[in-house]
Amino acid sequence: MMRPPSGEQFELESGEWRLTVVEVGGGLRALRRGDWHVLDGYPVDRMCNGGRGQPLMPWPNRIDGGRYTFDGKPYQLALTEPLRGNAIHGLTRWTHWRPVERGAARIVLEHALDPQPGYPFSLTLRLRYELTEQGLTVRTSATNAGVVRCPFGVGFHPYFSCEPSGAPVDASLLKLPASEYVLADARGIPTGRAPVEGTPFDFRRPRPIGDVVLDHGFADLARDSDGRARVELGSSDQRRRVTLWFDDGYRYLQVFTGDTLPQAERRLGVAIEPMTCPANAFATGESLRVLDPGETWHCEWGIA
Repeated sequence: MMRPPSGEQFELESGEWRLTVVEVGGGLRALRRGDWHVLDGYPVDRMCNGGRGQPLMPWPNRIDGGRYTFDGKPYQLALTEPLRGNAIHGLTRWTHWRPVERGAARIVLEHALDPQPGYPFSLTLRLRYELTEQGLTVRTSATNAGVVRCPFGVGFHPYFSCEPSGAPVDASLLKLPASEYVLADARGIPTGRAPVEGTPFDFRRPRPIGDVVLDHGFADLARDSDGRARVELGSSDQRRRVTLWFDDGYRYLQVFTGDTLPQAERRLGVAIEPMTCPANAFATGESLRVLDPGETWHCEWGIA
């Protein structure tokens, strides 16, 4: 039997929802509600590209030159974004995750991240995916399994599509609860922040994406009374709408309209990426989570 590039496929269902989680990277390959492909995912016979649906640990986004200092010691990570000279999206995207709990609408995957050059720390990582008739909840847990404290952050990289297959995202209506966007240099490294007011990046009220090119971080997120922030993406005819929610562990967003993907895949979905810390947090320390030996931390996001 041929082995899919993304390894074993874990199928969940609840009501109209159907979810496919994969062994390689522990991410989301497909999510459907009825005949609507909510995620702009990838086929079972193809390798994941563009980070589609992948969890990003132990850091999301980029680290400038792959260099950082932690507890007075300098570290150098492999440059996994060689054209820009950065380390990007963590260390677990191509690793194997094993199921430790499994049901018709729920699965828990686990991965042991062992010490390695540039990140000599031990983590036990868990991902819990659970479907209900209302949608999907994703819970991430990280335990410091080592003897020294360690830096940690997490993000996710799902792409969403509300338009008919093959239609660009330009006409889709986007609402982002962010009052600031992140200024970045040509290598994607933050240089500051600016208010979204009066810029093309102000989506605090729903409006079409149009021709705006997005590969930007967003911060200062407004939250509802339950402590969750919510992003909405809707089709131009308003017949389909997806809401991405995330708890207060996720304080930043990266939004990407896919303009640097291969030509045939550009702007067919919009990546809405919740992050617990911004790009380059290992170097700056901004919102970086530090786990003591034996400490466990968790955070949640979901799709409705």
